[in-house]
Amino acid sequence: MKKKIILPVVALAFLVTTVSFKSDFFEIAKQIEIFTTLFKEVNMNYVDETNPAALMDKAIEGMMKELDPYTTFWTEQEIEDAKITQSGEYTGIGATVRSYKDRIVIVEPAKGYPADLAGLKAGDEIIKIGEVLIADFDDNAGDLIKGAPGTQVAITYRRQGKEYTTQIARDEVEVSAVPFYQLINGDTGYVVLSKFNRKASAETANAIRKLKAQGAKKLILDLRGNPGGLLSEAINVTNLFIPKDQLVTTTKSAIEKYNKTYVTQKDPLDTEIPLVVLVNGRSASASEILAGSLQDYDRAVIVGARSFGKGLVQRPKPLTYGTQVKITISRYYTPSGRCIQALDYRKRDAEGNAIRTAVDEYNEFKTKNGRSVFDGGGILPDVSIAAAQMSSVTEALLKDNALFDFATEYYYENDFANLAQFEFTDQDYKAFKSYLDSTGFTFETQTDKELNQLLEDAEKEGLSADISTATSALKTSLKAAKRAEIDQKRNEIQKLLEDELVKRYFYREGLYTYQIGTNAVIAEAQKILNDPGRYNNILN
Repeated sequence: MKKKIILPVVALAFLVTTVSFKSDFFEIAKQIEIFTTLFKEVNMNYVDETNPAALMDKAIEGMMKELDPYTTFWTEQEIEDAKITQSGEYTGIGATVRSYKDRIVIVEPAKGYPADLAGLKAGDEIIKIGEVLIADFDDNAGDLIKGAPGTQVAITYRRQGKEYTTQIARDEVEVSAVPFYQLINGDTGYVVLSKFNRKASAETANAIRKLKAQGAKKLILDLRGNPGGLLSEAINVTNLFIPKDQLVTTTKSAIEKYNKTYVTQKDPLDTEIPLVVLVNGRSASASEILAGSLQDYDRAVIVGARSFGKGLVQRPKPLTYGTQVKITISRYYTPSGRCIQALDYRKRDAEGNAIRTAVDEYNEFKTKNGRSVFDGGGILPDVSIAAAQMSSVTEALLKDNALFDFATEYYYENDFANLAQFEFTDQDYKAFKSYLDSTGFTFETQTDKELNQLLEDAEKEGLSADISTATSALKTSLKAAKRAEIDQKRNEIQKLLEDELVKRYFYREGLYTYQIGTNAVIAEAQKILNDPGRYNNILN
């Protein structure tokens, strides 16, 4: 009897799956044919001459916007850029840059590399490379900087309203995954892990070994601002602290072949050393896999602010003419079963933005020792630090590059002989607020959005004249409240300003040295490690 019941069910399931696949295949073929004929007719008959490549780029861009921001189309050059990011080595001028349509802005020149040796500074605007004006160059102007080691390139740049030209010799640039490590207070090792390229685990292990040789009995691993990288390296770094054959992460997908489990493969470096891991809202992806795994195994105390919540897994798929599409294929889960992803791109608000999981929808999970941890996106620290979190005004200042641009002006108006001399005063913060006034900086709050919606509804219903006085008063009050927030959030804003400025004067090494003595998150990490009872209570 069992066989007679089961077989029709299996057959039916197979039939439904096959029909569904054929239906999808037919729909895909149908839509491709419609698009092909549309594309052909537009290019043949439009009143003005069209650019087929540009039209196709826009069509691809529009399609990708309906998915998530990590599913992207890559050109041949973008594929090469990704390889460079993963390898940790490239040939160029040794500077982080921000590209605009008509210029390239130096964000940070690396100490001792060509851009730095040629005198380029953060805030310099590159307007010409060789004989090519960036404003007239349609492709990625950053590609013009690259070239064989030892070759020369002329750079014309604008600084403080004046133009300068310099010759830069390209060189091989090494991108360290661990840009800084140091022994603190004689027995605490501090390691900054800034990215997960192919060198991440080797450099982290090397730093820990050297610090232990110097006397480190405790360890702080700083993942703040680490955007992630290679999954394999996240597993290898986790493996430094937990035994072989332990689950690190699981990927789950609607497509069965992408459902995978990843475990540690090697003997660990140290499973006993007291460990604190620092995270913030810019710690993402591989950083969250590492932090989440160590938290789930009660191997480390996590300190800082909730991490970014990037738990979508991408895989490149080759296309024609050397291009690729990077497709989101699955989601990451920590060993306890928590989903790392914060935003649900299947659900959108009225403005088309992905919706974040509400706090009352978080699910509870248990660590190895039975501690409660929750999903909802990202890794929630065991010890949250208010100064590590970012308010809406701070996020707006960063998005607008207001902190960066003010730091550029400040740098040329102030000088410090050494790090000990550096001080950002009340007068300096007052100057910063005046700078914001002069640039017309503003930001939109949730209240702004709701007020604008109210005004739209009132206009439709013919009530705008009746409530104009009240809404005008509300707008004035709202503007004053937003202005006051710049004072209320001074602590978090000023700390970011100080960090940006210290980098300008004393490079990244100076920044990490400065933070060891002034940063609230590092200070709290040291307090936890110096109190074994508290450390153990948190983990148990």
